Amino acid sequence: ICGGEAYITDVNGVVITKSAIMITCALVSGLITLLMAFYTNFPFALSTGMGSNFILGALIQSQALSFGAAMAITLISGIIFVLLTVFGLRDLIVRVIPKNIKIAISASIGFFIAYLGFKNCGIGSFENGIALGNLTDPAVLLAIGGLLLIIVLNALNVKGAILYGIILTWVLGIICELTGVYVPDPSAGAFSTLPDLSNGLASFIPASMDPILFQLDFSQLATFNFVVVLLAFLFVDLFDTVGTLIGVAQEGNLLNEKGELPRVGRALMSDALGTCLGACLGTSTVTSYVESTTGVADGGRTGLTALTSAILFILAIPLYPIFLAIPSFATAPALVFVGLLMIKNVTKMDFDSDIADTVGGFVAIIFMPFAYSIATGIMFGILTWVILKIVTGKIKEIHPIMWVAFALFAVRIVTMIC
Repeated sequence: ICGGEAYITDVNGVVITKSAIMITCALVSGLITLLMAFYTNFPFALSTGMGSNFILGALIQSQALSFGAAMAITLISGIIFVLLTVFGLRDLIVRVIPKNIKIAISASIGFFIAYLGFKNCGIGSFENGIALGNLTDPAVLLAIGGLLLIIVLNALNVKGAILYGIILTWVLGIICELTGVYVPDPSAGAFSTLPDLSNGLASFIPASMDPILFQLDFSQLATFNFVVVLLAFLFVDLFDTVGTLIGVAQEGNLLNEKGELPRVGRALMSDALGTCLGACLGTSTVTSYVESTTGVADGGRTGLTALTSAILFILAIPLYPIFLAIPSFATAPALVFVGLLMIKNVTKMDFDSDIADTVGGFVAIIFMPFAYSIATGIMFGILTWVILKIVTGKIKEIHPIMWVAFALFAVRIVTMIC
């Protein structure tokens, strides 16, 4: 859990390049995850979405949008999500997605986060196609050792195997750094495993959030660029959230006999309110994040899991030098292992029934990791499903909401091409 939080807060700090972002991210994540815990009793943790982070970071750094304009877009998208949730539209979307595609989403998220794990720790190399990483790199060897450690602990039925694996791998990394086996090189993405406490107790004083609090700039509201980015935000967050909720719920056996998630409206409202709060405090779109599967895979089934995550998020504020010292080679193996646990859901798919269900699910599985986007995987899976329903003469089985989704996806593809 703590490794996942260090991963999220660290990436936010790097992408948006404002020191206060990390503190804000931890605060917003903690507060909204508390809401999720008590309002829904689900084991979902929430934090800023990685897709939104990279969109915002690129736009801000290229000066296509000011930081204030980016926060204004985030706030407007959050308000729209609140309205959609109040009227039950987001809930309805989750319910009408075909069962086979729901299962495929869960399995494909497994492939996706396993890919993230391999990429983040260097076990896999993806710069020129797909290849094995540099096995002479101590960080890669530590990551492989961490993965084996988690697998062994899990095989021995050790409760908390994933968390112990992260901590023990981190400790091994510290030993390797102190003995000179592992040499930090920030320019190459190899950071020190030791917390930066050079300022003594002052190192634990959180950075001021004043530079980013309520920095909302609506002056670009009527511009074409503002509208395009807003639509992109709506698309990415809507289907990232839907996909994550379905995937994590599937892993935790939280779906009912109809393949539906009870109280899903409350879960969707939590992330919508989180997006609004985050925009006001200065961070990007808040959403249920896929690393929640780490806790669910380790037995989390209720809001107690989310409550624990929320407390650790808040603790990350004064203890952020320690949290940021947890290296990716310690946390990434956990993602790979959880990917394994989620991929097994593919065995629940029905490959012998309707061709639309089968191929639609398959397309979702392959597009999500290879296109590096949960939303894109869902988009192409549903597009394929609707097209095959039409050509096989089963057009009456297409729910009106699926027609709306199909139209939106078609527009999205046109905007991507043009």
